Amino acid sequence: MNKDVYTLGMDRGWNIIDARSSTQVMSSPDVIIIGSGAGGATAAAALAKFGKRVLILEEGSLKTAKDFHNDELKAYAELYQEGALRTSKDGGISILQGRTVGGTTTVNWTSSFRTPASTLSYWRTHFGIADAQEDLLRPYFERIEQRLHIERWAASPNENNAVIQRGCDRLGWQWDVIPRNVQGCWNLGYCGTGCPTNAKQSMLVTSIPEALDHGAQLIHSTRVQQLVWDNDRVTGVICQPMDSHLHDTQGDVIHINAPLVILAGGAINSPGVLLRSQVPNPHRTLGRRTFLHPVCMNMAVFDHAIDGFYGAPQSIYSDEFNAIPDGPELGFKIEVAPMQPSIVSALMGEFGEQHHQRMQQLANSNLMLALMRDGFHQDDPGGQVELRKNGDAVLDYPLRAHLWATCKQAFLRMAKVQFAAGARSVMPVHALGQACTSLAEYETHLQQLPMRIFDVRLSSAHVMGGCGMSQRPEDGVVDPSGRHHQLHNLYIFDGSIFPSSIGANPQMSIYAWTQKLTEALIERLR
Repeated sequence: MNKDVYTLGMDRGWNIIDARSSTQVMSSPDVIIIGSGAGGATAAAALAKFGKRVLILEEGSLKTAKDFHNDELKAYAELYQEGALRTSKDGGISILQGRTVGGTTTVNWTSSFRTPASTLSYWRTHFGIADAQEDLLRPYFERIEQRLHIERWAASPNENNAVIQRGCDRLGWQWDVIPRNVQGCWNLGYCGTGCPTNAKQSMLVTSIPEALDHGAQLIHSTRVQQLVWDNDRVTGVICQPMDSHLHDTQGDVIHINAPLVILAGGAINSPGVLLRSQVPNPHRTLGRRTFLHPVCMNMAVFDHAIDGFYGAPQSIYSDEFNAIPDGPELGFKIEVAPMQPSIVSALMGEFGEQHHQRMQQLANSNLMLALMRDGFHQDDPGGQVELRKNGDAVLDYPLRAHLWATCKQAFLRMAKVQFAAGARSVMPVHALGQACTSLAEYETHLQQLPMRIFDVRLSSAHVMGGCGMSQRPEDGVVDPSGRHHQLHNLYIFDGSIFPSSIGANPQMSIYAWTQKLTEALIERLR
């Protein structure tokens, strides 16, 4: 077996510290970057190459290909926020976010879309973000695509994804192939538990190694408790090591100073750091307008094998219903979810023999999802990040009438795709959901189902907003350069700066926007 990338790097001098066993911090860093995901790692690589002394602080631990064994339970416990049990404040939406070196890019499903033109237009019109233009962003997307080997998936889709393709073809609906950030993919299907072959071009194997090659220091397993600031400037950060299980902090508090701080902890966590730090918030915008792409799902059973637990998790999508609608309801993107047994078991519900029978059908099942495009109407303000009593961040995300109306539409349209593709039965993923053997039966059943919290099993793997970009301080937290409106040496480079949801899987938007904003920052630092 080839030697691990990080073992090789350490052999040639990479500066990596586990905060649980060492407090050796580089002297006089030029910039502290909080978070090592899509935003933090992209900024770290660019600034380190520019010659800055970069210190990366990551709350999660360092896990690499040698630690990834397609083990769901181990991965959820070690690589995800709150052991993959993070939810909205009322428990109505399950929220999957990575917490490990590389952030969510280490555990996502590799789908890589550019920011939709309609989203950019909305940002220009409503938030004064003049650079939200396809022509201006195209060079950054092209460079990211080249660097991370992002291409339309050339192999045949697995049968789970082919259901979308076949059903949309028969209905005359739009579908297309998903671009993926992979090189030499083995088609294992367990992207969500970490890639054991380093085929996924995550920040773990691209930008973080690049930053370390240029002298950056990575300290993992440490939580930034708060920023230290005075007047209009941040002077440093206060952090503390995590315990051996990463459940809580323990040990000595560490103060680190730097003339420049970049916050890239991700939506929910970045607003949480700012709230704990009690930074200036004169217009009460901090934590507000946080969005989730809420997801509802259908489970279909076919007469032939689907084996959705193998193969590229996502390779086909449909945007047939993903326009920004004129009315209050939400647009939605149709994709599928990977079908590893543990996560599907939790979604299927029921108990005892009925649950056993559903799981016996797993190999013949298709799990389709509708990813709802929130944040594009005045009556859709998203959620608000708050602090729990212990200081942890939590998202209060009210479930409003337009979301429930969209769920009902999405359930029905997904069922049409699944039946058109040849499904024997289709069931809404709902506490009272039953398998229906025809579209007419499904539609009647759906009308009888209450659309309410806990009954509809809502989830999200895309968190955006909470530190929104805006031209006017009254409308957001950072200006269009990513700089905090009140703290002039604090920048935020992650998905929290988006003033609405993206309307597509967001990693590419974070990469490209961060690359653009970091290069502009470097020009100001020259």
